[in-house]
Amino acid sequence: MSVGIHAGNAPKAVGQYPHARRVGELLFLSGIGPRDAATNAIPGNRHDDAGRLVAYDIEAQARAVFANVRAVLAASGARWEDLVDVTVYLTDMARDFKAYNAVWAEHFPDAATAPCRTTLGITALPTPIAIELKCVAALGARP
Repeated sequence: MSVGIHAGNAPKAVGQYPHARRVGELLFLSGIGPRDAATNAIPGNRHDDAGRLVAYDIEAQARAVFANVRAVLAASGARWEDLVDVTVYLTDMARDFKAYNAVWAEHFPDAATAPCRTTLGITALPTPIAIELKCVAALGARP
């Protein structure tokens, strides 16, 4: 049996799906982006007078993504340390990987305890964001 989880402190999903689903001791998070939960704004995005996106700050978006992942983990009864696998989607790998990797290192300073990670370069995400994370946590792995 599985349980769907909706986190009140995370941005609303952009479709009909839960923030996470728990199956036994595993927690599967839906794709998490950097939108602000209260305003739906995307941190670091800059627009011109016509409303077109002209620039973004990958570091601001990465920090917001990590905050949103923490919110979903907390709502699910999980901790940051429970993360075991993270898939990262970047819309501009060449431009953003180095900066994203630095923010990752701030949040996971010890490679020995960091979750596994795969980073993929993709052409677009469903909203004007530059990064999205897909995470798996193992709740039974707690000491």
